[in-house]
Amino acid sequence: MKVLITGANGLLGQHLIKLLLEKNYHVVATSRGESRLPFTSSANYTYHPMDITNALETYSVMKLEKPDVVVHAAAMTQVDDCELQPQQCERINVQGTSQILTDAETFSKHFIYISTDFVFDGEKGNYAEEDETKPISWYGFTKLQAESMVQTSDIPFAVVRTCLVYGNALTGTRSNIITWVKDSLQQNKTIRVVTDQLRTPTYVEDLAKGILLVIEKKAEGIYHISGKDWLSPYDMALKTADRFKLDKSKIEKANASNFTQPGRRPLKTGFVIEKARNDLGYEPVSFEEALQKYF
Repeated sequence: MKVLITGANGLLGQHLIKLLLEKNYHVVATSRGESRLPFTSSANYTYHPMDITNALETYSVMKLEKPDVVVHAAAMTQVDDCELQPQQCERINVQGTSQILTDAETFSKHFIYISTDFVFDGEKGNYAEEDETKPISWYGFTKLQAESMVQTSDIPFAVVRTCLVYGNALTGTRSNIITWVKDSLQQNKTIRVVTDQLRTPTYVEDLAKGILLVIEKKAEGIYHISGKDWLSPYDMALKTADRFKLDKSKIEKANASNFTQPGRRPLKTGFVIEKARNDLGYEPVSFEEALQKYF
């Protein structure tokens, strides 16, 4: 089976490609610009530079490869950048999705769209798939627009929503809350971390495994795939300090209102993952177990 992945250079793309190649899938990796991936020695791996907003590029690649499955992970995801550059965000997250979805309807059999907990307003927390969506940021709004397009398409689809993904990049480096806490405390810096935002943080290897299950079972519909621990960034910082035996007194409590950011973040998200457990057999590791694997 041939699987095409957009956003292949990103954290999720890297780990999903690694897992699919281990399972003997033929992987077509696509991303803007040159490949930053370490899989060139695999006979089952092909890379194409592809900008999802360029109709000619996407059509040419899709026509050439004719993948059985498309996993659409490419997006503009920085919440503040999306708020400050709304037209660019809409072009990538909405128009880009429309383009790759149209080509998938012509050449493919299954479309998997990677979405976000930011389609919710954060008033309730622990959201199930059927809960009402109500984004409070431009980023969340564009992701919900794209979800709506996918759900009215003419191809069997799955929408995979996930939440606060973390993990180690196979190539390149990109800081996340775990590495920031670890590095700051090791340098004896005092850090302020919010206590009033709650998430179910997702270890990237678990997310990749969840998407593999969607592919294997040809699952359709919306699935929440995340970690199982409902934590604040402050909780995550304390657990990270415990893991490395670092000074927790350097971690100060803060509220989200203490920080001024262009894009609003929902306070309480996190997911109920029972549907993914029951339908797919998905089971994530705990946050502590993920820290052990991460480092």
